[in-house]
Amino acid sequence: MASSYSLILLLSCCSLFFVFITATQAFAFNTSDGEEAHHYHTLQLTSLLPSSVCNPSALGNKRSRGSLEVVHKHGPCSTLNEDTVKSLTVEEILTHDQSRVDSIRARLATKTGKKDILGSKATIPAKSGSTIGSGNYIVTVGLGTPAKQLSLIFDTGSDLTWTQCEPCARSCYDQKEPIFAPSKSTTYSNISCAATQCSELTSATGNNPGCSASTCVYGIQYGDQSFSVGFFGKEKLTLTSKDVVNGFFFGCGQNNQGLFGGAAGLLGLGRDRLSIVSQTANKYRKVFSYCLPSRSSSTGYLTFGSSGVGRKVKYTRLSGSSRSFYGLTLTAITVGGTKLPISPTVFQTSGIIIDSGTVITRLPPTAYSALSKAFRAQMKKYPLTRSLSILDTCYDLTNYQTVEIPKISVLWGGNTPVEIAPQGILYANGVSQVCLAFAPNGDDSDIGIFGNVQQKSLAVVYDVTGGRVGFAQGGCA
Repeated sequence: MASSYSLILLLSCCSLFFVFITATQAFAFNTSDGEEAHHYHTLQLTSLLPSSVCNPSALGNKRSRGSLEVVHKHGPCSTLNEDTVKSLTVEEILTHDQSRVDSIRARLATKTGKKDILGSKATIPAKSGSTIGSGNYIVTVGLGTPAKQLSLIFDTGSDLTWTQCEPCARSCYDQKEPIFAPSKSTTYSNISCAATQCSELTSATGNNPGCSASTCVYGIQYGDQSFSVGFFGKEKLTLTSKDVVNGFFFGCGQNNQGLFGGAAGLLGLGRDRLSIVSQTANKYRKVFSYCLPSRSSSTGYLTFGSSGVGRKVKYTRLSGSSRSFYGLTLTAITVGGTKLPISPTVFQTSGIIIDSGTVITRLPPTAYSALSKAFRAQMKKYPLTRSLSILDTCYDLTNYQTVEIPKISVLWGGNTPVEIAPQGILYANGVSQVCLAFAPNGDDSDIGIFGNVQQKSLAVVYDVTGGRVGFAQGGCA
């Protein structure tokens, strides 16, 4: 009897143990599924494609004084004339992007031997366009007295601000607005060849200034062979009705050629003494921020000053000694919650800059190989397809309406993690060719570049005086 009771008790204990183990395994499996789902984005494919309906940011007029809207040049929120601005194909965009990258490398490699030429706040609109490297953004500002509205490419990789000017002594390309006429402004003046600012053009443009009848002459050329040459002048710059910069130094272009996509010129946001950031240091303390919209049918902003900078911004230190580019320290990359096995020396060897004008992020080949391998491993259920220019990890998603993609995060110096938005992970040439939006450099020693696709929807804050750059999620929302 006792033996039978012991046997029953033993079987009962085994049963309970089996139930416990089964429940534990089931719980562990469910938890694992939950964790796995946490490391993926579920993305509607339509969110990667152009939309015909304008869907402006919810911020709209809720932003602080001086706030203006940012629209994509070729999107439905833009009023740009299609006859003036011809949209580039995806292949053309990526080709121009590579030209820009090559130009940046050349500028960083050339330390000497310049060529001879021939407090407050203001938020202004940025419009994404196809110019100087192809994927840049545009802001509209007022120049002169009375102020004339001009659409300028804003570029963190350039220093000199310039616009086309009448009488276009040699050549002017087609632009949206009437070309600026300095003779019709009561506040314009030329800069003399003897002025200190004239000599500063050497570092701002990479070319020694010229002189014509005692007037300083500038010249600047870009990676795609676009260029601007003209008189160096001083004028009133109106960012908003309440944010005016008197005596602003800029280039008044008389000979301008290139694929500027209807923009009147360029607004230089680099670190040089002639950039708008440095020229307005007393007013805005060398602080500016922007958010690049996640889609061409949405909007973003460019703000000078610390207004609107939220508490959720996470900062990393600026690095490098470049007087133009903004260098950062990249320490790690994660895909689907897993840190990639990349030696820190790989990133230390290359270095990396953040650039508003480069479209696709460039990584050292060793780092890109690890990224691509991990991404492909987590995208096995989707069919691979042919490469798209510099992008070699592409998928044919024709038969899908939604796609699950692994989250990608970068870790900046100072242990500052930044998660890339879903629209910053993929770059689409239609649903039949959707690619990982990263590309390898030619060599591990080539400078890395954090491009504007990966910056989409992030609030990016440049505190130049503080020597730091900050990031926050949902910047355009």
